[in-house]
Amino acid sequence: MTRRHGCALLSAIMALIVALSAAIYVGVSYVDVPVGDGRTGAKNGGSPGRADAVPASTGVWVGAWSASPSGAEPDTGTNGTAGRSIRNVVHAGVSGTSARITLSNLYGTRPLTVTHASIAVAAGADTAAAATGTMRRLTFGGAASVVVPAGGQRVSDAVALPVPRGGDILVSTYSPASSGPVTFHEEARQISYAADGDHTQDATGTPYKQRDDHWRYLTALDVLSNEADGTVVALGDSLTDGVTSTENADRRWPDALSDRLRTALGTGTDVPRYSVVNAGISGNRVLVDGGSGNPAGNTSGLKRFARDVLARPNVKVVVIDLGVNDILRNEQRADPEAILDGLRELVRQAHARGIKVVGATLMPFQGHPRYTGVREEVRQEVNAGIRSGTVYDAVVDFDEALRDPYNPRAFRPDYDSGDHLHPSDKGYRAMAGALDLDDLKGSAPARL
Repeated sequence: MTRRHGCALLSAIMALIVALSAAIYVGVSYVDVPVGDGRTGAKNGGSPGRADAVPASTGVWVGAWSASPSGAEPDTGTNGTAGRSIRNVVHAGVSGTSARITLSNLYGTRPLTVTHASIAVAAGADTAAAATGTMRRLTFGGAASVVVPAGGQRVSDAVALPVPRGGDILVSTYSPASSGPVTFHEEARQISYAADGDHTQDATGTPYKQRDDHWRYLTALDVLSNEADGTVVALGDSLTDGVTSTENADRRWPDALSDRLRTALGTGTDVPRYSVVNAGISGNRVLVDGGSGNPAGNTSGLKRFARDVLARPNVKVVVIDLGVNDILRNEQRADPEAILDGLRELVRQAHARGIKVVGATLMPFQGHPRYTGVREEVRQEVNAGIRSGTVYDAVVDFDEALRDPYNPRAFRPDYDSGDHLHPSDKGYRAMAGALDLDDLKGSAPARL
């Protein structure tokens, strides 16, 4: 072979490698890498429906916010949100340079078509208006529209957006036709908005007249972050969902835990650089679903663990606070060993992915309408199993932290929201304060 022919062959091989690399990049970019800043259209010099390329950023993908799908929104089976814009307001627990979202149609009966979607930083608290210069159009696989199949979900392309830690983020979607029941998270403790017509790119927030206390379709906000190296997922029921916490104030215990981690890092304390996301669903149980249908509403912890924990980005630790509804909602005497075995199965699933598990004892509920002496006995038996060290890698004793020292079957009065089951804002802070931050260090053991 002549030198000239050899050079030609080498050039051809290199060209093939480059082409294959480009094809692979295009195939995965809509899930894994930042592909543009989302500022599209003539105003920004881009092509309609396409994202402008941006340089690769350093950092890792972590969860900045999440909300587990809890069921089908009542009275949406016919029209869903057809012809309306939904502007979800979510709180970013960690900063990032790029962002992506996950949309779910888990409870839809037909494909969900989203023709436009956008993301922006909110101009302030309790507003549908976007901060100046932060509105970005979202794309999916490079296209402005996406079809989310019934029962499925879709992840957007990454978009370059400075996401501030502690800031509210606006995620807007427009669907021209109904997909059947709307997949939603019922207990948001956060006001979001809706408007007639397509106003996904509207930065003023003026068209968004309707205020709603739940999140629709949106189940996750991830960011490319230099501030965190991994994600902590809080898996639980209404106690994690924060149903009695102050609205629009982000005072659930996972929010308080996120604040603790950031504060500790600011003082130079040796704690993990983790974000915290919330996977609480009010009424959730370990063993059985809380609703009917296919899929069932309020899916059990065992069934949703892979979706709501394992599928989150860079999960290092899961904190589990489940079991009280298995006791309260069982008309018979609940089996404490069955509950403990269910919790152990969650731990096995986590360990198979190298995720460490911190588990919580069950808090008291004397004074609640469902309280009985028999149910109290079951709670004590479950807590004894948890404290024995045969369930979790580490234990956070929420029971000890919040119970009344003079009546351990009930909340300490200032930690009680008033319903004798859910904490007050002060109680939620006490829950977060009870967790030893050192327990978040390390990885899952090979065997428990």
